[in-house]
This record gives sequence, C-alpha cells and structure tokens, in this order.
Amino acid sequence: MKKIGIVDTTFARYDMAKSAVDELKSNFKGFKIIRYTVPGIKDLPIASKKMIEEKECDIIMALGMPGGKQIDKQCAHEASSGLIQVQLMTNTHIIEVFVHEDEAKDEKELKWLANRRAREHAVNIYRLLFKPEELTKNAGKGMREGFEDAGPLR
Repeated sequence: MKKIGIVDTTFARYDMAKSAVDELKSNFKGFKIIRYTVPGIKDLPIASKKMIEEKECDIIMALGMPGGKQIDKQCAHEASSGLIQVQLMTNTHIIEVFVHEDEAKDEKELKWLANRRAREHAVNIYRLLFKPEELTKNAGKGMREGFEDAGPLR
C-alpha cells in the first residue's frame, strides 16, 4: 500500500494537515497517511527526509505558514531550499504547500486560503501518486492552488 507523508508545523496558524487528510480520505482510497508535526518551517526538510527513509513514504506534503515579516520570508526560502535538496537526495516528490500570512487581506481570507490550498494540493498529491496522466492533461492551463486559476495564455 502506498504511503502519503504529511508534515506540518505548530507555527502555522491553521491546521492545514487536517484539511489535507480530510480531502484525501473523503475522496480517494488505496493509501495510508502518516503525519508528523514539527515546531517550525525550517524543520520540514529533515522531517520529510525521516518520513521518506524511516516511514517509507512514497510522497510527502510539506505544509507551512510563514509569517509576513522579512525574516519569515527568509526562513521560508531556506526551508524551501532544504525541501528541494531532500527531493534530490531521495528521488521522492515533496509538494511544498506554504501559505504566507501576507497573502490574505484578513484572518478570514487567510483561513479560507490555507484550507483551500491544502485541499487542492492534496488532490495533486493523489494525482502524482496514482494518476499522473490527469496532471499532464492540465499542463499549460495556468492552474493555481488557493486563489483563482490564472488560466492559459491566449
């Protein structure tokens, strides 16, 4: 049975992992979900690597919510670079799902965005693992997770 690893943080202001798990369990079958929560965003790369190597996960969803300050953006960039390194070291997809606090105009929109982005990327996780041809048919369509799709160039 395929294993989906979901790694999240206590720093996030919304439980995106709960949304992702709900989306996966409500709509798909044939996998096991393993969740690992760490303190902060810079802990996501090692948590992801441990999930791949120790828990034998086939794919990882790394969820984080960086704050709006410049230091938060720097930490998010460092975490993202670490996640890329882990992907290359393990030959395993890690889907980075970050929601920056300054993406939304207020807390209501931030909550909505975190939930929606987590759910839409959960579908991407499933497709990468079980139905990659569905991603191929959507290539070049300007699809976005969270806010509205940008659409293809005309």
